Amino acid sequence: MTQYDVAVIGSGPGGYVAAIRCAQLGMKTAIIEKYSTLGGTCLNVGCIPSKALLDSSHHYEDAVKHFEEHGIEIPGEVKVNLEKMITRKQGVVDMTTKGIQFLMDKNKITVYEGLGSFKDATHIDIKKNDGSTETIEAKNIIIATGSKPSTLPFIALDKERIITSTEALKLKEIPKHMVIIGGGVIGLELGQVYKRLGSEVTVVEFMDRIIPTMDSALSKELMKTMKKQKVKFQLSHKVKSVERKGDEVIITADNKKGEEVSFTADYCLVAVGRSAYTEGLNLEAAGVQTEDRGRVAVNEHLQTNVSNIYAIGDVIKGAMLAHKAEEEGTLVAEILAGQKPHIDYNLIPGVVYTWPEVAAVGKTEEELKEAGVAYKVGQFPMRALGRARASMDIDGFVKILADKETDEVLGVHMIGARCADLITEAVTAMEFRASAEDIARMSHAHPTYAEAVKEAALAATDDRALHI
Repeated sequence: MTQYDVAVIGSGPGGYVAAIRCAQLGMKTAIIEKYSTLGGTCLNVGCIPSKALLDSSHHYEDAVKHFEEHGIEIPGEVKVNLEKMITRKQGVVDMTTKGIQFLMDKNKITVYEGLGSFKDATHIDIKKNDGSTETIEAKNIIIATGSKPSTLPFIALDKERIITSTEALKLKEIPKHMVIIGGGVIGLELGQVYKRLGSEVTVVEFMDRIIPTMDSALSKELMKTMKKQKVKFQLSHKVKSVERKGDEVIITADNKKGEEVSFTADYCLVAVGRSAYTEGLNLEAAGVQTEDRGRVAVNEHLQTNVSNIYAIGDVIKGAMLAHKAEEEGTLVAEILAGQKPHIDYNLIPGVVYTWPEVAAVGKTEEELKEAGVAYKVGQFPMRALGRARASMDIDGFVKILADKETDEVLGVHMIGARCADLITEAVTAMEFRASAEDIARMSHAHPTYAEAVKEAALAATDDRALHI
């Protein structure tokens, strides 16, 4: 029986990063993945393929709607080749997953393909695709099995017309009308992809606003811009049933007045979040405890109730974000090496990759009000930037929340072009407990979108914004 210092179950961003860091720190490491490719949900059916389709559809929309204004004339009709678009997406995925395999080889990490399950607290049975089983022993084990799309109890997913994000990434046709249940990140991103390609898109959301966990100002601005893109929204709607009749799907819901309404579409995307995936792990054999929603229970060191078993990423509490999982994978590896790492969960940024992009870090206004914290606000519109006007990306703003007394930045919320990248400036500043004045005093290149961050900081500092 092969013995390891560490065995990681699951090869998503959390799992493969944990394995790499363990190997870097001198531990003999194995990683177990039930699928034939590494990378987990993020690389195979999540972050990477969705961004590939977002970029492709964005190019198409620009060609149809904006090229002429830029002085670019295309003879003939611009057409979508969905099959080729999906093929390109898959090429991006394949290249990325092969890159993870390269990193495993480079770091001398043993990769096992098969379903890993606990035999006991130090032994893992690996059921391979050929039906055989191999058992390995590990001094420490990291559970990194991620999450799967959630659904509602009364919805029967047929994965043809009533689909999850996984199927939405490989459709054979452009829907005529796609109804999306859920106004969160996944639904809005994929909804924008298919709206650009010509689908009618209707978002049905139970809450009274989209992206409800983010600052309400971002919710309002994103909905305003997506309405301009002709996406329809039905907020405060409680879905009661989803039925397929031939090639049609009928979605029935109660609106905020309690009236029953229905929507007919050829595709229904169920995007109501994700749930921890522990199926097949046989946690009971190791004595590992779970908590609400099937998540693995951990302490502040991400250690389960069994001292040598840890869990990271979507399978434990907290935001289901690839970069959060990566930080946790690194943390566990360094704890095992005797180091004392730390994660500030308040400073894990959240991003929505629609266009305009939405990004945030730290506290929202709603959270500060609820906590009774005295704060001040600085906000700056993207349309006031020369760079935004040059690129015709004028929607959105940057909003900075700072402590009223100390001026320390408590939260940064932005919507606009390249905000997914811009948010890192805010994370860096807040990691070093910068004040709004600190950001305002730093030189920002001109013309850039990043100038909006400086101007918002100026606005938060005695209302000193220069360009409004």
